[in-house]
Amino acid sequence: MTEPQSPAVPAPAAPAPAGPAPAVPASRRRPAMLMVTGLTLVAGLGYAAWWFLFERHHESTDNAYVQAPMVQITPQVGGTVLAVLVDDTDVVKVGQPLVKLDPADAKLALERAESQLAQTVREVRTLYVNNATLAANIRLREAEVARLQGDLARASDDVARRKPLLATGAVAAEEVKHAESAANSSRNALAGAQSALAAAQQQASSNQALTEGTPVDKHPNVERAASAVREAWLALQRTELPAPVAGQVARRTVQVGQRIAPGTPLMSLVPLDQVWVDANFKEVQLRQMRLGQPVKLTADLYGSKVVYTGRVAGLGAGTGSAFALLPAQNATGNWIKVVQRVPVRVELDARQLAEHPLRVGLSMEADVDVADQTGAPVLAGTSARASSRTTAFETTAAEADRRVKAIIAGNLGRASGAVPVSTARP
Repeated sequence: MTEPQSPAVPAPAAPAPAGPAPAVPASRRRPAMLMVTGLTLVAGLGYAAWWFLFERHHESTDNAYVQAPMVQITPQVGGTVLAVLVDDTDVVKVGQPLVKLDPADAKLALERAESQLAQTVREVRTLYVNNATLAANIRLREAEVARLQGDLARASDDVARRKPLLATGAVAAEEVKHAESAANSSRNALAGAQSALAAAQQQASSNQALTEGTPVDKHPNVERAASAVREAWLALQRTELPAPVAGQVARRTVQVGQRIAPGTPLMSLVPLDQVWVDANFKEVQLRQMRLGQPVKLTADLYGSKVVYTGRVAGLGAGTGSAFALLPAQNATGNWIKVVQRVPVRVELDARQLAEHPLRVGLSMEADVDVADQTGAPVLAGTSARASSRTTAFETTAAEADRRVKAIIAGNLGRASGAVPVSTARP
């Protein structure tokens, strides 16, 4: 049987070819091109005006970083660490104890120095007392000389009276010899007494030279012993290391029980209220910079919402490459000219720092307004600023002086007619 054939399906009609797009009339295209050209010219003129009025008076860089003084804590005396009272990130005040060393050796040294000072004061007092003793000895020698001079005069008179009588036989020759012998003995005794008087006078002069023109507490021996006491007292005080400035502790390396020598780095203090910014400008950007010009800065930490205001305070003495650990050897044959950067010091506003603290090494962006050209050129350098000072170590010297004065006063013995002591501070 033959299968029935299905009805034929008609093929779809082919799409008609698209015709060319209708052309835009030239009358509509020309205004659009003129508008684009006009906007471009307006934008260019606006940028040129903005650059001429504002941007040409600014020098900016993103190669800027926060800097601060790094106060290194080092001991002045050696010893064993008994306590470490702070750690990294701690904020400390001026004079706050940081590290304590074993004070046993320093205490013993102080006791020895105090004993030596007391003994020296008593020895010097003996020198002053010897002045009176030696003066009395001189008076005794002078009396002895006067007595022997009288004896010699009497013996000489006896000889003179007896010699004329020897020819008449009224006086025996033996008696004259006895008188002459007595006169010679008196003469020898007088010579010895005079020598003893001269020795006593020399001894008194020598002792007087050791004491003349100075009281006991100003005597060189006493002052030398007092200096030893002060030195021992300072060594004892230095077993406790105070903070010389207020700041934050960083890079603490000291540990309890560690035996340290003088000058060993223990930790660092960073006074975060004294930070500044080193903005590394290219050398071609320094031509219009002047001291005191205003600077606007932003930190990557806070973003563009926090703007710091500062001023140009100075220029570094050399480029960064000049002070690098391995400076570039530009004198070699493989030389390529590279635009160098010089650090410009920018001082920040203390109030803004208190509101938005910074840390050492943070990245900053600096923009200097160089429109004001009345200041001194930044290349001229800066005048000397106020030097940094600390009061953390000033109390120890006064305590040592009071200690010395107490020891001297306790060993003077004002009773028994002791020599008065000057009340002036040593």
